[in-house]
Amino acid sequence: MEQQLLNLLMYTIPALVTGAIAYLFFREHMDNENKRRHFLLNKDLQKESFPLRLQAYERMSLFLERIKPQKLLTRVSPMSSNKEDYENLLVATIEQEFEHNLTQQIYVSDQCWSIILAAKNATIQLVRKANMNEKTDSADKLREVVLTELMDKPAPSNAALSFIKEEVSEMW
Repeated sequence: MEQQLLNLLMYTIPALVTGAIAYLFFREHMDNENKRRHFLLNKDLQKESFPLRLQAYERMSLFLERIKPQKLLTRVSPMSSNKEDYENLLVATIEQEFEHNLTQQIYVSDQCWSIILAAKNATIQLVRKANMNEKTDSADKLREVVLTELMDKPAPSNAALSFIKEEVSEMW
């Protein structure tokens, strides 16, 4: 009886070891195949989404260029000499530009979007701060105060533009 049990074990143990090794190799092969399929799917998706992402970065760069106070003040002329009306017009123009590009946030990184949002808010704050200045008594003076303020420091959108350029260069 012991001899039969020993013979049974001599045939069973190699079969179990062979089965376990085959199972491990098969599982490893299936994992590699799944990873390969996932990689190929991502590669195809990136091929389609890459131009959309680049376009989003381009549009956000254009937005930041358009809200630079030097360019904004040149493009948006005051309709009257009332400084509050001109401030509201400038802020509304910035907000309108922003809303026009709002959907681009799904293509840029969260950090990039936060920096763009901060640049927009800083530009609005710059206009509002200039309007509260004691020297500002008309729309033309508001323009002058904003431009004078920017002689000492860069426009808020410059930092965001630099970040976009850096992020796009990392995409290559």
